[in-house]
Amino acid sequence: MPRKRRRGFGHGSVWKRGESWWIQWQEKGRRRSKRFTDEKTARKVLAKVLADVDAGLVGLPEAPEDAAPLAELAEEWLARRVKTHRSADDDRGRWTLHLLPTFGKLRPDELVPRMIRDLVDAKLREGLASATCMRVVRLLSTFFTDLCERGLARVNPAKNLPRSTRRLIRSSHDPKTTPFVEKLADVERIYRALPEPINLAYAIGSMAGLRTGEILALQWSSLDLERRRIVVKEQVQAGVVLRPKDLDSRMVPIMDSLLPVLKTWHLRSGGQGLVVPPMRGGKRAHLDPHTLGKEFQKTLAKLRKAGAELPALSWYQATRHTFASQWVIAGGSIEKLREAMGHSSVVVTERYAHLRGDVFSTADLGRVAVDFTSPMGKILPLARAEGENCNAGATLDNLGQVAK
Repeated sequence: MPRKRRRGFGHGSVWKRGESWWIQWQEKGRRRSKRFTDEKTARKVLAKVLADVDAGLVGLPEAPEDAAPLAELAEEWLARRVKTHRSADDDRGRWTLHLLPTFGKLRPDELVPRMIRDLVDAKLREGLASATCMRVVRLLSTFFTDLCERGLARVNPAKNLPRSTRRLIRSSHDPKTTPFVEKLADVERIYRALPEPINLAYAIGSMAGLRTGEILALQWSSLDLERRRIVVKEQVQAGVVLRPKDLDSRMVPIMDSLLPVLKTWHLRSGGQGLVVPPMRGGKRAHLDPHTLGKEFQKTLAKLRKAGAELPALSWYQATRHTFASQWVIAGGSIEKLREAMGHSSVVVTERYAHLRGDVFSTADLGRVAVDFTSPMGKILPLARAEGENCNAGATLDNLGQVAK
């Protein structure tokens, strides 16, 4: 009887154990195996895996129990986010400072929700703000979503956390208390007191609602003064021109108060290049946003010293937040404001809805009517026969009588 030839090394193997069929192969110097319910499927998958291995591709996804520690996986994940997320540097900082020391040595399936609760408790005791804890947990959840998609984790421990944990990381900031320039006369006063070209940047921010990076990247070619619209398609972050935060270009109307300012600067600059150029003597290609804030605070201090009653304001609050607030106060549509601001959802824009004067109309004030002004009748004591128990035989008719 001829002797059965054995498979050569690296050709894999198929065998039956009980009711299951198993395959085994070598991949990257490691022995891998997988279970199937029938022989035909097992042999087809083995052939596909061996073809991928011969081509230098990865075979089946790595099993979760064989995954590398989170520190190694996160390093690769954070490097990929640099090309796709403008918050990649902040994400790396949060991972390195808050997550790596505690979870770095764990494998994906070793992290459980209880550990996240312990981390949140520890960070709150250290004095970390609840909003920062929320961002740390959100970063961890995004990381595990990627691991689950790659087959390196079975579940996302940061998803669907218990209500007790979610309450701890709820932001304590109330957007309704965010200050803004409430008087339009103060908006004009600030504009006239700011130096050039910072006053132009302030006018665009407070009358068009553009983000600071969008203002600094704005080109004259993106403005149509005849049709009175601004096409926002770029922003500046750390000196680098990027796509807008919402990743899509948007169109912003030019208000009546902003149009003469832009026309004046268009004539002075020749309508070429940046709308807000760098200050004289600067070596940067764009105006530094820190310069905006610094000069703005100097101007506020001078105005307060001159008697102006202005609240403590940041550049963002005096520009973008002021535009949104004044739009709503003037009766503008929340939906149109969302388009102009570039918000991802109208839910974000509705934080300004408390400023609307028509939230409760005059007709709404009379929907639930009770007349508290009519005089009440006199309450008489309970009538009962002499010697009769007050509680005995009491009926609805004699529990109390109101004098007419």
